[in-house]
Amino acid sequence: MTSWVGRTAAEIAVAVREKRATPREVVAEHLARIERLDGRVGAFRSVRAEAALAEADEVAARPGLDELPLAGVPVAVKDNLAVRGESTRVGSAATPDTPAPEDHVTVARLRAAGAVVVGLTNVPELCVFGTTEGVHGTARNPWDTSRTAGGSSGGSAAAVAAGLVPVALGNDGMGSLRIPAANCGLVTIKPGHGVVPAGISEGDWFGMSENGPLATTVEDVRLMLSVLAGTEVARRVEPGPRTIAVSVRSPLAGVGVSRPYASAVREAAGLLAGAGHRVRPAEPPYPLSLGLVALQHWTAGTAVDAAGLDPRRLARRTRVHAAVGRRFLTGVRTGAQRERLRRRLDPFFAEHDVLLTPALARRSPQAGPWHERGWLRNVLANTNYSPMTPPWNLTGWPAMAVPFGTLPSGAPCAVQLVGRPGSEADLLDLAEQIERLHPWRRTAGLA
Repeated sequence: MTSWVGRTAAEIAVAVREKRATPREVVAEHLARIERLDGRVGAFRSVRAEAALAEADEVAARPGLDELPLAGVPVAVKDNLAVRGESTRVGSAATPDTPAPEDHVTVARLRAAGAVVVGLTNVPELCVFGTTEGVHGTARNPWDTSRTAGGSSGGSAAAVAAGLVPVALGNDGMGSLRIPAANCGLVTIKPGHGVVPAGISEGDWFGMSENGPLATTVEDVRLMLSVLAGTEVARRVEPGPRTIAVSVRSPLAGVGVSRPYASAVREAAGLLAGAGHRVRPAEPPYPLSLGLVALQHWTAGTAVDAAGLDPRRLARRTRVHAAVGRRFLTGVRTGAQRERLRRRLDPFFAEHDVLLTPALARRSPQAGPWHERGWLRNVLANTNYSPMTPPWNLTGWPAMAVPFGTLPSGAPCAVQLVGRPGSEADLLDLAEQIERLHPWRRTAGLA
C-alpha cells in the first residue's frame, strides 16, 4: 500500500486526479498521523476528523475532479480565518465560540481547488507574538520540541514540518509566516499587498497582513499561491541573471545577527553568484526610527483587534500591547510613515532586483508559557530573534523564507528573499534555484 504521508501537495493532487489514490485514503492517513503525533507538537486547536472525511468523499464525487489543482490535498488553516461550521478563536478565551457561517475567501478558494480542511491551527492570542502558546495550546518546533514553532502562524508551520499535512494556510502581519517557516524548515511567501485577498481580523493591521502558503517545497508554495491569488501570479518566469543585494545587518538598531544566520546568507550568496546572478554586498537605507515605527504599527494593530473583547478574558501581555497601541492609532491610520519608508527604499530596489538577508537573527525561544509572562519580556524576546521581517510588512512588498542549512542544534536555518512590488514570480524562481542547488530535509523525523 502506498503511503501518502510525507508526499507533497503536488504529488498527492496528481495521484488523486489519476485515480491512483482517493481523497478519503489520503485524508485518513494524515488524520491518523495527527492523532499519533500532535500531542507532542501542539499544531492543532481543532481537528475536523469526521467532517474532513465527509468532505474528502465529496471531492471524490465532484465533477471535473481530474482538473482540480489541489485534488484531495489535506490542508490546515490558521485559526484567525473563518472555516464554515467551525469557531474562529484567534488563540483567545475572549473570542466567541460560535461557528462561522461562511468560509473566508482563501479557504473557499482552497476548497474549490479540491483541498480538504482537516483542522484549525494554534496561534498566540490575537496573533500578536512570534511564539505560539496560550489557552488553546502550545505549538512546538517539530525539529526541536523544546523550542517554539514561532508565530503567529506557528501551528500551521508545525503541522507541515511534522508531516501532519503537506501544506497549510497562514498569514503574515509582522513576519507571522516567515518566522515560523524559518524555525521549522519550511518555504513560505508573504505576497505583496493585494495579490491574495486579506480580510484578516479587523482591517488587516492597516493593510500590512497578507495570507499565504506554508509548504516543504517551492513547487507546493507556487501551486498554493496560485490558488489563493486566483491567477497565475506565481507562474515560472524565464530564468536570467538577477542583481541581488546581500545584507546581514539587522534593520533594527541594537539587535545583532548570530553567526549561523549570517553564515547561511553568505553561503547562499555564493551559491547564487555561482548560478550566474550579480551578487554584491549592499545595505538597505533603513531609518534609525524603524524600530519605533514597527512597534507603533504592531501595537496599534492589536488595539484594533482587541476592541470590543472583554479585557478580563485577555492575557495581560495582550492587554498591555493593545493599551500601548491605542496611543498610536491616529498616526498609524494615516499611512504616512509607511509611505515615507517606501520612498526611502524605492531607489535601493531600483538598483537591485532582490535583497538577500537572514530570515531570523537567532534561534527561536524555548517553548513555554510566554502568555503568562510580562509584556516587555515578550517584546524583547520577539525583537531579538526576529527583527528581519517587519520592514516588508510596512512597505507591503513580497518576501520569502527559504530553508538553508542547519543550526548547531540540528534545527533548520533559513534566509529571506525580498523583492519590489510584483516580483513574486522572481522570488519563487530564485528560491527554486536554491532548492535545486542546496536541497533541504522536508519534514522532521518524528516517529
